[in-house]
Formats: sequence, structure tokens, C-alpha cells
Amino acid sequence: MTSESTPPTAEGRELFDGLQHEVAVFARRAEQSRLGALGPARNSMDRAAYLLLSRLDQEGPTGVKALAHGMGIDSSTVTRQAAPLVEAALVRRAADPDDGRAVVLQLTPRGSARLEEIRSSRRELMALLTEEWTEGEREQIHSLLHRFNAAMAHLHTGGGGPAT
Repeated sequence: MTSESTPPTAEGRELFDGLQHEVAVFARRAEQSRLGALGPARNSMDRAAYLLLSRLDQEGPTGVKALAHGMGIDSSTVTRQAAPLVEAALVRRAADPDDGRAVVLQLTPRGSARLEEIRSSRRELMALLTEEWTEGEREQIHSLLHRFNAAMAHLHTGGGGPAT
């Protein structure tokens, strides 16, 4: 919905009020559990660290600026979030192969193992939370959350309304 859109009807306002409330509850519940999974991995990695490690796992060695851009945050935030991961030997700084003056962040074998431990634990939690759902319902919520997050990212980066 953009500023040029027609204002919602009373029913639309009620639906959007309900939606924003459910998103707020979801955010609180997710933060309470950190979607921290089950067992020993529960609450053992904060959201920022998990997202940074995941991004490095998906993209391989990546520069701070590229990570910041891809994650929708600024470079100083990536640098601050990466510091404890470097200290814990989950991430290492390396020379950029394309520009020896620049630095890239790279997942270490220890970081990969730790990320898989967290992912495995979180998969167990997702399975437990959705055990009475059909595979189609799981796919539907995944698709809708992905679409919602893409629209949020698009809006955050100055793109205006929903991404197309």
C-alpha cells in the first residue's frame, strides 16, 4: 500500500489492525525464544550473529560493504557484529582476492559447524511448532513470510511499496 492508495475500508482497517497485532506478537515471541531452538543450542546464538553467519555461508567470503548492503544495515554495524565472531574463531578476516587492500569476512570450519548445530536445533523447533500442519501449510507460511520480509526490505531500502 502506497501513499497514493485508496484508504482501507472499515473491514480493511480491522484486517490490517489484526495483521499488525499478530506481527507484533510474533516478533515478541520470536525474541523471547530467539527461535532458539531446542536442546543445548537454545538461546546460544543471537539473531545478528546467526544472520551474519548464514549470509557468509550462502555467499562465501564477502566484503563488509557488500554484507551491509545485502543485509540492509550499515557497514559499521556489520563490523561491530563480526568482531565477536572473529574473536570466537567462527569468522576470519582475509585479504580480498580481487583487491588486496580490502578485507573479506569468511566463515571458518568452526563457524560452519556451529551454524549447522544452530540450524539443526532450529529445524527441530520448526518441526515441533508445525507438527500438526500439512506440508502445504508449511510451504505457504514460508512463502508468505519470505514475501513479507522482501516487502519490508524493499520499503527499508527506499523502494517505496512492495517489491515486485
